[in-house]
Amino acid sequence: MLEEWRATVPGGPTDRPVTLPGKPAALAGAEEVTYETTFADPRAPGDAVAVVVLRGLYAHAELDVSADRLDGEGPVRSDAYFAPVRVPVRPDGETTLSVTCRAPRDRFGGLYDTDRVPESERVPGVWWDAAVETHSLPYVDRLDVHPERTDDGAVLHVRTTVVTGGPLEERITYSLRPAGASGRRTSGRMNRQQITADRPGTMTVEHAIELRDPSLWWPRDLEDQHRYTLRAKLGDSERSVTTGVCSVRRDGGRLRVNGEPMPVRGVNLLTDDPTDVERAVDLHANMVRAPAHVLSPAVYEACDEAGILVWQGLPLTGPGSFDVDRGRDIATRLVDTYGHHPSLGPVGIHDEPTDTFADGIGDGFLDGLRLRWRAWRAGYDRSPAERVAEALDGDVPGVPVVAGPGIDHDASAYYPGWDHGSAADIEGLLDRYPTGLLAAFGAGALADGADAGSDGTRTAAGFDAAKHDARADGGVAASQSYQADVLRTVAEAGRRRGVGVVASALRDTDAAGMGVYAADGTPKQARDTLARALQPVQAFLVDPAPGGTEAVVVNDASEPLSLTLAWEADEATGEQDLSVGATDRWTGTVDLPAADVVRLAVTVGSATVENTYRL
Repeated sequence: MLEEWRATVPGGPTDRPVTLPGKPAALAGAEEVTYETTFADPRAPGDAVAVVVLRGLYAHAELDVSADRLDGEGPVRSDAYFAPVRVPVRPDGETTLSVTCRAPRDRFGGLYDTDRVPESERVPGVWWDAAVETHSLPYVDRLDVHPERTDDGAVLHVRTTVVTGGPLEERITYSLRPAGASGRRTSGRMNRQQITADRPGTMTVEHAIELRDPSLWWPRDLEDQHRYTLRAKLGDSERSVTTGVCSVRRDGGRLRVNGEPMPVRGVNLLTDDPTDVERAVDLHANMVRAPAHVLSPAVYEACDEAGILVWQGLPLTGPGSFDVDRGRDIATRLVDTYGHHPSLGPVGIHDEPTDTFADGIGDGFLDGLRLRWRAWRAGYDRSPAERVAEALDGDVPGVPVVAGPGIDHDASAYYPGWDHGSAADIEGLLDRYPTGLLAAFGAGALADGADAGSDGTRTAAGFDAAKHDARADGGVAASQSYQADVLRTVAEAGRRRGVGVVASALRDTDAAGMGVYAADGTPKQARDTLARALQPVQAFLVDPAPGGTEAVVVNDASEPLSLTLAWEADEATGEQDLSVGATDRWTGTVDLPAADVVRLAVTVGSATVENTYRL
């Protein structure tokens, strides 16, 4: 690992010691940073080359290395921070590595080119990994795998990059075995591929491995997360990749995974921390959405293991035109880089391209008219995003546009109770502007210990203090209570209607925000509220009131369930036995007496899930 560097900012700090990988907070606000480090020759006897490996080079970068390179001369350039950079060299004593990283010079900075994250999270640099490998020659430099479902099973499309120091005529041996506990159902297999070269250099060969009756990877609560480990061996050199077979399709605005409907329960990740995957699991999410930023390999690996599907966005957000060719290049490179992860699901192209309700809309009839008028006249040319989506592979569905009401979108970002009206307006929004996927909704809230009037909360990244103050009258408790009410109202409405719901943010990026966790990971009140609403099997009341009240029981499991629905209202109780189909809903009526509180309980076997309403 290369950790000790010195950073120079034009017109600013010079030769400052910093630690990489990461985002040096002391350099917040810098538009350009040059990092420099030195390393001794790391090669052991028998090693021919050292390979500098950098991941997460944000956003436009140039690398210079003092040692002789095997892959050419001049600076190495990078303009897609999610794509790893590998530079093979022959060190001669101490080697100097210089990396200059610049802020985005086009529209593809995405989330990190906005004020939704603090400046300390936008520092140009080496964010994910900085290391040096050693190898003898020849060696396997890269192993890229792209699984594809077929009528006969599946095919692993394999691309192997080899570096050689001279003429080469060898065979690459591929071995495929089930990974971990998922290997109980299937056996391994081996394949070979000829590789020939008449001169030193880098070459790539392609190979296809057919799988009959493969064990599939599924999102959690549907089936198991079967995976495979593919190893490529060339002489003494070996490289491996863990992958899985999973196909994702969009069907009428909703998702189908491996041909089966997937009820989406999710949350947006504005952060890039693998521990947030555990938090998403605790919320009963089966999907995380990365709006306008690309998650790190460590987060993808955690999602693969946990059974969390990733709705990956291109780093593109907000109003304004963009270069379609550049977008297509970014999209295809993203799939090339992450296509081996079975958790890679839909890819969003343009995130919230308009800001229809920038100044907010309050409650009341006239405000409702203003909402409809603004939505009607909001215009957006979706064709560039559609053209980028066309570049994606068939197993990776594109979602061209995620936007608010009135835009010709493919998935929705609706914020009733925050941008306009009240949370209950979600019912009218879904009637007037139907959607299969609600990609963002919610409200902002203060974190525990925050001061609503402090400069830190009023200027917090991704937090609109004016909207918050117009909604939540009071301190932290009132703020978090309001956020919880909004999330519950909108999430329950979506689930009752069979709409996929993805809450606005899992975790804040600053002193306050849209997350159900604070920036330090402390849960807000909305955390438990959202977790209840996202239970895979849950009961909801449509309009809680005494008398005959409509109830909905949702079953997101892949199997039909026989269950008991019970209710308790003060001293009165009742129950009925139900059968709910796989990934289906039951709708009926419960007769409630006048009471302050009603408790619903769904029991399946020995497990019971509760939901509580005030009448």
